[in-house]
Amino acid sequence: MCLIALAWRAHPRYRLALIANRDEAHARAAVPAGVDPDDPTLYGGRDLLAGGSWLLASTHTRLAAVTNVRAGAAEGTMPRSRGALVRDFAGGRDASDAFIGALAPHAAEYGRFNLLAWDGERLGFASNHPGFRTQDVAPGFHAMSNGPFDAPWPKSSHAVAALKAWLDGPAARDGAIEDGALAPLFDALADTTPGPDDALPDTGVGLDLERRLSPAFVRGLHYGTRCSTVVLVDEARVVFVEQSFGPEGVPLGRTRGVLTLDPPR
Repeated sequence: MCLIALAWRAHPRYRLALIANRDEAHARAAVPAGVDPDDPTLYGGRDLLAGGSWLLASTHTRLAAVTNVRAGAAEGTMPRSRGALVRDFAGGRDASDAFIGALAPHAAEYGRFNLLAWDGERLGFASNHPGFRTQDVAPGFHAMSNGPFDAPWPKSSHAVAALKAWLDGPAARDGAIEDGALAPLFDALADTTPGPDDALPDTGVGLDLERRLSPAFVRGLHYGTRCSTVVLVDEARVVFVEQSFGPEGVPLGRTRGVLTLDPPR
């Protein structure tokens, strides 16, 4: 996943809301969002190559998401998969700070990552590039892409503005979750407008590739946006809606899950 915009404790109805795009090679086998066959408390997509996931929610009032960090050439195969971070946290019971803290000794064994981990009370962030670091995410609006947390990349700023506008509108106020109500969020994730050259980051991949990766939605034959996702968490449930795409951005289908959260203990 390469773009996440989120609102944390910034709305009277939704304690956590996020919109996200996952960019990946189209040939990499994955299963669209659904109930995990090995753990029915989990809902999200599944990577069939290395296992794990890029975004998972749990009825145990948990959510995790990961992006890679773009810093020049890819590292190649690493001892541990980034997707395991998402599954291990979402499928576990450790508090966010405890789980993230325990990563420190072996964080370098994963490919470069940015991680979000929400345990119902705290939203934590961790990254292993350029070195291991963690922070509690402050209430408000944030973005996580393939660079530093809250880096003002054009697509990140665009996604945050779209999420804020939607949360300020009538659909969020009324709790509407049908496709028509969510359309502005999916429209924002589908934006293919490249960022201006003077606003693009320098992540070591060259200007041409920075341009191609700068829109919220990346369209390509071999690599591009594989899915767009909206997740809305209120006090009682998680709404998880995902639109899948094939090569060149061809729509493939939409899944929708509504998870009833465990009552507070």
